[in-house]
Amino acid sequence: MFSLRLPGLLTALFLLAACGTDPAPTASSDATRRLPPLHQGVDYQLGGSYPSPAGARIVVRDHTAKPAAGHYNVCYVNAFQAQPGRTADWPDDLLLRDARGKDVIDRDWDEQLLDLRTPERRKRAAARVGELIAGCARHGFQAVEPDNYDSYTRSHGLLKAADATAYLTLLARTAHRHGLAIAQKNTAELASAREKVGLDFAVTEECGAYEECGTYLRAFDGHVVDIEYTRKGLRGACAVPELRPAVVLRDLDLVPRGEKGYVRAVCPAS
Repeated sequence: MFSLRLPGLLTALFLLAACGTDPAPTASSDATRRLPPLHQGVDYQLGGSYPSPAGARIVVRDHTAKPAAGHYNVCYVNAFQAQPGRTADWPDDLLLRDARGKDVIDRDWDEQLLDLRTPERRKRAAARVGELIAGCARHGFQAVEPDNYDSYTRSHGLLKAADATAYLTLLARTAHRHGLAIAQKNTAELASAREKVGLDFAVTEECGAYEECGTYLRAFDGHVVDIEYTRKGLRGACAVPELRPAVVLRDLDLVPRGEKGYVRAVCPAS
């Protein structure tokens, strides 16, 4: 889900090595892989599915949910961290620990990071997440959103940007093999590597609040959808003409429509 982001101060040092560590993605058929439609409304429904609001042609739902009929559906998977309370789903050696053996945790979401420091571990982790990606395709999604690409920034220096890009390259290959487009989630500092990694579009959180929307739009040729969590962020994103139709404001917990705390707004008409 939503993840706080820290600036990647040394990212440029890792980018050249990022795609030489693991196998490169294989090509897929353009006939089966479709990008999200440009300049269309979006809804972000990770907290629970509900009938899509008018104007929302692109819908993002969790991999455990069904796609929204008649929409372009993006399938969310937590690819770089273990779900809260679900570390037992992962082999012990694929969970990141520091030199003292202490679990490395994303404290905002109480999720343990995956250990992606070697090609062998990345391959094994990608195989497990690849099963979820294959399920997204079977259930009728058109694309996949692997979350927590930026988890290396929360690893206390144990993971590098090159580890993240090499791992995501494997996931991109899997997604394309199953006919799915694949999104970069946040992580503006790695947007310049998108072609090498094999990424098709971007799902961003708070690019308006962080003033990053232009970075994603340039890297992905306009194929960007943005979720904001504050009115200030919404105003910032709506001030970018190329992005306006694909911006949505949601509550941080992403609760379904009709439940307490539900918030949704889009850019006002020009």
